[in-house]
Amino acid sequence: MSHGPTPSDVAAVYLQQGPYAQGHDPHGHGHAEARGHGAGGPAPKRVIVGYGFWIFLLSDIVMFSGFFAAYAVLAHATAGGPTGRELFDLKRVGIETACLLASSFTCGLGYVAALQRKQLQTQFWMFVTGLLGLVFVILEVLEFYEMIVKGAGPGRSAFLSAFFALVGCHGLHVTIGGLWLATMMAQIWVKGFKPQIMRRLLCFNLFWHALDIIWVALFTIVYLLGAGA
Repeated sequence: MSHGPTPSDVAAVYLQQGPYAQGHDPHGHGHAEARGHGAGGPAPKRVIVGYGFWIFLLSDIVMFSGFFAAYAVLAHATAGGPTGRELFDLKRVGIETACLLASSFTCGLGYVAALQRKQLQTQFWMFVTGLLGLVFVILEVLEFYEMIVKGAGPGRSAFLSAFFALVGCHGLHVTIGGLWLATMMAQIWVKGFKPQIMRRLLCFNLFWHALDIIWVALFTIVYLLGAGA
């Protein structure tokens, strides 16, 4: 008749796996709750990847904070040149803002469709997201071109240098995001909704939404306050 594990059996298991081995019960009662990794064991890879990407986004936000600080210091250093009130077209910037905010909404719809494994809906919403982002970039490039033609390029004053650096850096991020989006569309079309593809899509969504948050701050501080100065 078996009387359960002996003390020597328990000691042998402790030496092999340790008292905190996932799913191990040293008293021989089956699988116990994992210890040392939270109540449910190690976090899923999706959570780990998302957390790591948030750390990257925070480093990016720190960089933008430096650009914002430089702009705040140099906003009135026009050196006799044009000011934001003379240069900024709030109607066009409003269209840019509407496009970028709408793209954040469609980006979310695309991710929801991907979670439901709906290929065509995912591709459609991602395409709309990329199209809205493209309109945003085109309007921004047109704004830069018109300012440079008027003699208000980045070398005209410290204010314009800070403006072009801040807004241009954000526009560059949107452009890179658009290229990333096109890559994700191709990967989903060819490889489907594999776990690694879904994790990449999650990171893209975090990146795109972060750009929207930064643009809201940029629109308020640079354009609204600048046009009313």
